Amino acid sequence: MSIHSLLLSIRPKYAEQIFAGQKTVELRKVKPKVSSGDTVLVYVSSPTKALLGAFEVDRVVEETPHNLWNTVSEAAGITKEEFANYYGGAEKAYGIFIKKSWHLDVPLALSSLKDKWKNFHPPQSYRYVSSKEADILGVL
Repeated sequence: MSIHSLLLSIRPKYAEQIFAGQKTVELRKVKPKVSSGDTVLVYVSSPTKALLGAFEVDRVVEETPHNLWNTVSEAAGITKEEFANYYGGAEKAYGIFIKKSWHLDVPLALSSLKDKWKNFHPPQSYRYVSSKEADILGVL
């Protein structure tokens, strides 16, 4: 089991790209405390509203937006314009490189997550998940 687990909210089209192996880096404006071997749980935002799977972190890089784009342009699943809009005005940009991804056998809809995990709310961006919380969900 990983040292850290992170729950990320990801838009449906980007989650699909991750699980299809087309998107191999997840972009973030804030650096999460994860590193190689850690697990990221993928909560797919509206209209899906479900925990669909996870991925193992290969590495996390911190760069200027310009340098990160040069590194991830073929792996990020977005256009240069979308990238520029996302990082507009930012001095730092972070890329979470994906080692491998997998779907859950049974996706956990938001209603199921709330039943299993008292006071569950999908994160705006991300939140850390304790091993106890992961056990409650039965996903790791």
